Amino acid sequence: MKEDILHKAGDLFLEFGFKSVTMDHLARELGVSKKTIYEYFTNKSDLVEQVAYFIRDRIHAEIDLVQLKKLDPIEEMIEIKRVVMKRLKNEKTSPQFQFQKYYPRIYAKMRESQILKMEDCIGKNIERGVQEGYYRKDIHKVFTCRIYIAGMLNLKDEELFKDSHLTPKELYEEFLKYHLRSIVDKKGHQRLIELEKQLLE
Repeated sequence: MKEDILHKAGDLFLEFGFKSVTMDHLARELGVSKKTIYEYFTNKSDLVEQVAYFIRDRIHAEIDLVQLKKLDPIEEMIEIKRVVMKRLKNEKTSPQFQFQKYYPRIYAKMRESQILKMEDCIGKNIERGVQEGYYRKDIHKVFTCRIYIAGMLNLKDEELFKDSHLTPKELYEEFLKYHLRSIVDKKGHQRLIELEKQLLE
């Protein structure tokens, strides 16, 4: 039952926002009483924290599986994008903003964890991409990794992108294109074109 609650709460939080979803709303969606939810979670803050860990752990596990496939570096980035995009909603409200505003302690812990994961994942991808000739040898690896992380974190700033008329998924699509096209070498550019064609087929 606990995992069912985490699943449903995660979906609702990402769709409507962490503040907007009440325990009554969650109970109705699950078809259970609030008492049942409180058997597993002390209060809403406890629920939000456990949902945040639940979503994070699932995403990290899926990213780990992508890395085990030993894809070329460009295809790996596209596969990781698919993993992340499965978790994104196209809503107008910003769950991320509500998460940061109303649950700052939990948000800070999640952000730190997210940065560490990205540093490891993207750092390895860049290193391998340079070694295998997909990325330019003259790129500064640390800078490239950190600027990617900074970009990813700021994609969630609704105010910054309010005039872009792009959904969260479209923003991520554009950002990944921007990132890859800025670092690929000739071999990587050709591979990127091939993969983009496959996505259109």
